[in-house]
Amino acid sequence: MRRTSFGDWPCSIARTADLLGDAWTLLVLRELFYGESRFDGFIGTLGIARNTLTDRLRRLEAEGLIERRAYQSEPVRHAYLLTDKGRDFFGVLAALSAWGDRWLAGDAGVPVVLRHTPCGHDTEARVVCSHCGEPLHHHDLTARTGPGYPDRLLADPVVRARFGTGRPLGDDGSERT
Repeated sequence: MRRTSFGDWPCSIARTADLLGDAWTLLVLRELFYGESRFDGFIGTLGIARNTLTDRLRRLEAEGLIERRAYQSEPVRHAYLLTDKGRDFFGVLAALSAWGDRWLAGDAGVPVVLRHTPCGHDTEARVVCSHCGEPLHHHDLTARTGPGYPDRLLADPVVRARFGTGRPLGDDGSERT
């Protein structure tokens, strides 16, 4: 079955999902942040098939999120380490974790708690405005096309309706009671 590629879509969410949108890739990245770096370690913690892990590691390396470094020569074995690009993905994982903690944790409570070492408090990810620091809520935001949006699509009535209305995100334009 052929998978649809979203890598060329004019949308950063689609492009990111194309690259990192399967569960195994996210879990490999999670394990890297938890300190795992060796192939057999990923197998042990995730229970992932070797061929699947090989595919995910190759993709992450090819896209520049991780790099391989030999740690043993006979036989050659590699550690997989996050690059700056890979480390920059942490906020996305933290946001996924915060959403899961809120909506999927269950009666037992959250499975993993993040502690902010500098202040010594437990914390969770929050998405805030880069200008004023206030929390971002979809109903307080509108979207417009940016400089990277393809010119050939700007005349499309659907695009104009989506980005030219000034409606808050998540608002379909109908009145609600």
